[in-house]
Amino acid sequence: MVRTRAQRDGRSGRVAGRKNWPIVLAFLAPALILYLVFVIYPITQGVRYSFYNWNGYGELSDWVGFGNFQKAFADPVFVGALKHNTIILVLSLLVQLPFALFLAVLLDQNLRGRTFMRMMFFAPYVLSEVVTAVVWKQLLRPDGMVNAVLEEAGAEGLEQLWLADPKIVLYSAFFVITWKYFGLHMILMLAGLQQIPSELEEAAAVDGANWRQTFRRITLPLLGPTARVSIFLSIIGSLQLFDLIWVMTNGGPINASNTMATYMMDWGYRREYFGYASAVSVIVFLLSLILALAYQRFVLRRDIEGAITNVGG
Repeated sequence: MVRTRAQRDGRSGRVAGRKNWPIVLAFLAPALILYLVFVIYPITQGVRYSFYNWNGYGELSDWVGFGNFQKAFADPVFVGALKHNTIILVLSLLVQLPFALFLAVLLDQNLRGRTFMRMMFFAPYVLSEVVTAVVWKQLLRPDGMVNAVLEEAGAEGLEQLWLADPKIVLYSAFFVITWKYFGLHMILMLAGLQQIPSELEEAAAVDGANWRQTFRRITLPLLGPTARVSIFLSIIGSLQLFDLIWVMTNGGPINASNTMATYMMDWGYRREYFGYASAVSVIVFLLSLILALAYQRFVLRRDIEGAITNVGG
């Protein structure tokens, strides 16, 4: 039987592919080993610990099954922490991201000093969470700089116990979170704006469209993929928020600024209920995973398929 050229090329390609597998595995092995040791193994161990009443010492012997999970959802403090994460998530989507978009559009214009302003707005993101939290904790003290500036400006009525009042502590923390992270979203939006061809806006202007119509009909749709990635990062970051809250307030006062992560750390490393804390960590992981998969399936799917088509085409 005489084989065609395509059949011969396909067979030779498969043979060459099999010969290259050892080389491929040799390059992948270090990354796979690190991934298994530092990602998969901790996750599986955390799931395992979550089914035991364990204080971190000795062997696992007190099996409680799903008791730790039931205890978490029956605890009003944990439910409150989940509510706080949700509030921060909603505020991030409604306040932080539109503010970042506004600055990105502003700094995309031909303004004097725009490079310096971009650097200054992005600078807070470069700081570590701990440094940011320590600085703002000092600024927001009752005798700190914020209240001192308000007093000097004659606005004594606006002075607050920013981190000690249960009614406003979460919103004070959100202000610090926004100050820390809006620069990242601004840079992402700015990069997306700079990828939009200027010819489209010029053509819209020739057709008589004003700035608002151009922004709504051209800029926002073309900025969609970047905005969707920014929203995704904001959602996952809000669910896993820990460092800033832990350093500034430790989840207080009276659990008014607790998040799921600070709640987990309190039970795990302060009270030494590692089995229960592992159950909380599994809940946080599952919530993040479900939201991430759902967002990718229903929101990012079109962007991912377009990217794959472009690469393959």
